[in-house]
Amino acid sequence: MAALAYNLGKREINHYFSVRSAKVLALVAVLLLAACHLASRHYRGNDSCEFLLSSGRFLGEKVWQPHSCMMHKYKISEAKTCLVDKHIAFIGDSRIRQLFYSFVKIINPQFKEEGNKHENIPFEDKVASLKVDFLWHPEVNGSMKQCIKLWTEWSIKIHNGSEEALSQYKMNITSIAPLLEKLAKTSDVYWVLQDPVYEDLLSENRKMITNEKIDAYNEAAVSILNSSTRTSKSNVKMFSVSKLIAQETIMESLDGLHLPESSRETSAMILMNVYCNKILKPVDGSCCQPRPPLTLIQKLAACFFTLSIIGYLIFYVIHRNAHRKNKPCPDLESGEEKKNIINTPVSSLEILLQSFCKLGLIMAYFYMCDRANLFMKENKFYTHSSFFIPIIYILVLGVFYNENTKETKVLNREQTDEWKGWMQLVILIYHISGASTFLPVYMHIRVLVAAYLFQTGYGHFSYFWIKGDFGIHRVCQVLFRLNFLVVVLCIVMDRPYQFYYFVPLVTVWFMVIYITLALWPQVTQKKANGNGFWYLGLLLKLAFLLLCICFLAYSQGAFEKIFSLWPLSKCFELEGSVYEWWFRWRLDRYVVLHGALFAFIYLALQRRQILSEGKGEPLFSNKISNFLLFVSVVSFLTYSIWASSCKNKAECNELHPSVSVVQIVAFILIRNTPGYARSIYSSFFAWFGKISLELFICQYHIWLAADTRGILVLIPGNPTLNIAVSTFIFVCVAHEISQITADLAHVVIPKDNPALFRRLACTLAFFAGLLVLSSIQDKSRL
Repeated sequence: MAALAYNLGKREINHYFSVRSAKVLALVAVLLLAACHLASRHYRGNDSCEFLLSSGRFLGEKVWQPHSCMMHKYKISEAKTCLVDKHIAFIGDSRIRQLFYSFVKIINPQFKEEGNKHENIPFEDKVASLKVDFLWHPEVNGSMKQCIKLWTEWSIKIHNGSEEALSQYKMNITSIAPLLEKLAKTSDVYWVLQDPVYEDLLSENRKMITNEKIDAYNEAAVSILNSSTRTSKSNVKMFSVSKLIAQETIMESLDGLHLPESSRETSAMILMNVYCNKILKPVDGSCCQPRPPLTLIQKLAACFFTLSIIGYLIFYVIHRNAHRKNKPCPDLESGEEKKNIINTPVSSLEILLQSFCKLGLIMAYFYMCDRANLFMKENKFYTHSSFFIPIIYILVLGVFYNENTKETKVLNREQTDEWKGWMQLVILIYHISGASTFLPVYMHIRVLVAAYLFQTGYGHFSYFWIKGDFGIHRVCQVLFRLNFLVVVLCIVMDRPYQFYYFVPLVTVWFMVIYITLALWPQVTQKKANGNGFWYLGLLLKLAFLLLCICFLAYSQGAFEKIFSLWPLSKCFELEGSVYEWWFRWRLDRYVVLHGALFAFIYLALQRRQILSEGKGEPLFSNKISNFLLFVSVVSFLTYSIWASSCKNKAECNELHPSVSVVQIVAFILIRNTPGYARSIYSSFFAWFGKISLELFICQYHIWLAADTRGILVLIPGNPTLNIAVSTFIFVCVAHEISQITADLAHVVIPKDNPALFRRLACTLAFFAGLLVLSSIQDKSRL
């Protein structure tokens, strides 16, 4: 009864809510959200610098999140590069002096807070020709007016918080405002609003400093400086965000007046982002960065997709009019309609136009999310709950939606889809939660990535070994399926191929497996069954492959020379170096070979009928099955314990290529040895597994943000609702792209070899043109 109710319930849901209706709902959501964000930016402004200087919140205790944009954490070398040949002045009292020290420590962490506190403090980096000065001026008065560095601050304490002092302060601000405006036309001038105090901790000689009086002084400064220019907006920027930071952290102050060091460091880093982001353009520093200009290739891509959309609309109108003309007319004698229409198959041209039309609209959404600064972005912040609670949630859903498998073989199609599905969901949660900072989670995720590559070796070896199909059609199908979306994104998002590192990995390893088996002598299962000598030939091939892998893994120079050759360098370089490609390849260098060997052993055992793969039957005899289960569980847990006890990422990464196969094979045996486990699968996970590649690639730009460094924010102020909505749209887009890729593959890759070779020639010409345009772009950027 429970199973019947479950099936009836699922049919009822599918009747009212299909994948098609979900995509329509996602489209409506995107249009509404885009309209809302456009309206918001029209009325509130489009300058993320203003948000950085004035608003934000804490993620946890010490991580500051500006409103709508991401803040980069500057390193010493980056700060010096940005501030070379610059002279910066901090003018004010003891709290501005604190900000000065924190700012300087970004440039030189060894700089000590020493010297007379009520005097000017200089800092100079002669190598970078950089000067940063603190000028002691606790009051806005004539002395400050004479100071050519017009960074200003004040002190309520000197005048005992009197009303006369506030009036004098307003007069002094009014007198220096024109000078500040004049300086702001040629320099960046920031007025730092006074931070609140913790009145209970203030000493007796500071009791006159109250938050009420601080607010009055701040309001006076803002009012006067903003009204100093009658015709336009003031060039003097208000640094009011430090006030928000202080409100959250002033309780940690030692004296009630001066902020804790972490708060000062945050304010200093904000200042660094305000000035340096537009110069260095860090990927994870979206605040104060303008939209990147369109490249020549992006403009051509936009024209192509626009023409595709127009072409499809014209085709649709013509086709619809033709359909109306051929509409069946009623037979006046019989009163019945004449069925004179023959359903014609959809033409290749229509499939191409429709596919590129939909793809063009989807790419526009990609660009809006991660290049156009339409939607907001936020930094990641890891907590254990942000990772493990979603994991538990999807696990419950995966267990709930289960069905019987159509076949009960080891690693059947439904089971591998399920495996890909839950792994992909875990990886997505890992990325959006920022869990890479937690080493035990990082090591387990590395195993999941290795498991994908294990399946690459297993699946492709099995196909070539059993089918013996080494034709060009199969190769083109696989390469198109793997690379189509990434090539489009490289063009639209202006990113190198290696940026989407997983696709180059699986592509190269597919070609390695193909070349290893296709080269003479070609060894297939059919040949080996006729003559056992061929088994030796296969093992020699795999042994030679292992030697090549070991040589390249321990000879970084040779590896880099090979992949630095043109045009390979255009595919595998990232920021001018192939080191990232070498690191990624080396990290899982053996696991594809492990997958191929596992496939070989499994198919050999299956051929000799040693395995029992019937429905509900254990894989081996009860004793052997129980023993294997015990060993597998122990091996699985042993690896997890080792991974959880890792202290150093570099050392663990060094061991990972050799030991990751232990947990992978253990999982396969646990999942397949019991007959009942092999007879069911999770349809929930399997659904995601079918689009796992698209999910992995699409997350870069329409779920995460800033090229995976941050999180896309469609609905600000409500993280839970934002994740729900952005995930829904993200999954719908990935599913649609999967269908578009499949439709295009049927058209672009014909089974007829002469036609296929003509398409390959066109493809080579396309990539040659792309290389030429890319070279022109690279020269123009220099």
